Amino acid sequence: MSIDAHLASLEKKHGELEDELRTVLGQPSAHDQTIVDIKRRKLRLKDEISRLKSDTRH
Repeated sequence: MSIDAHLASLEKKHGELEDELRTVLGQPSAHDQTIVDIKRRKLRLKDEISRLKSDTRH
């Protein structure tokens, strides 16, 4: 998989997690741990996306 394809895949997953987070936050019975887990996964993806973009600039 090329770096561009991998980045696109990660960005898609990040967007899907954003949608999932919005859905969970809209539920009155949302568990705090579920919200934390989604945010943590989003942050990991964001960090990896930033790292890959930084690596391709060098």
